[in-house]
Amino acid sequence: RLRRAELGQLRGLKHQHEGWQKFEGLAIHEMHKRGIDGTIVNEALTPGDIILEHPAVRESLEAQSFAEAHAAGQRAFGENYVQEGVAKIDAVRARGIEGLEWHCIGPLQSNKTRLVAESFDWVQSIDRLKIAQRLSDQRPADLPPLQICLQVNVDGGETKSGCSPQDALALAQAITALPRLQLRGVMSIPDPQPTPDAMLAVHNKVAAVFAQIRDSGMAGLDAFDT
Repeated sequence: RLRRAELGQLRGLKHQHEGWQKFEGLAIHEMHKRGIDGTIVNEALTPGDIILEHPAVRESLEAQSFAEAHAAGQRAFGENYVQEGVAKIDAVRARGIEGLEWHCIGPLQSNKTRLVAESFDWVQSIDRLKIAQRLSDQRPADLPPLQICLQVNVDGGETKSGCSPQDALALAQAITALPRLQLRGVMSIPDPQPTPDAMLAVHNKVAAVFAQIRDSGMAGLDAFDT
């Protein structure tokens, strides 16, 4: 059985059970584990085994599945389709399930910002000030500030979203001035690298961006920890 001490070995872990796809970062009972090398461990997990802090993601989950995940201890859920995500949020709340944390992931278009501002708790993919401004303007006054991560394109992929590392500090400064947003950290989705050392080098670029913002002395970084 995999325990918390083994989490460092689980980078790239995929879970597959009865059609679950792209559900990474969540381990609940009756879900089989597929290891990094593709072999199935074929052992059911119990609610105390592995609960990761990053959001569980799946393209289509019904409210009952969220209820089961919630019972197993998962609290953060990621959605990259805004309208489908809002429908799930409404369905889960209608069942009386409280205390979940909803993360909007993936590129966000201007015409979807109001839905996100009104329903989600986090946005992990901000790379333009225009989107950040709209989210701040549209965040309801009765909700806490929307939690924000900057998406940074550290390896320069031409088809990827994300601001450049050189632009990250200025964007962070602009976002911290927006009253209804709370800047929490930096997010990046680099391409796979051929060796662990190459992957570590990319990680270090992301860490450098994080450190530059953290150590800048700008106001509004009280919760900048992600």
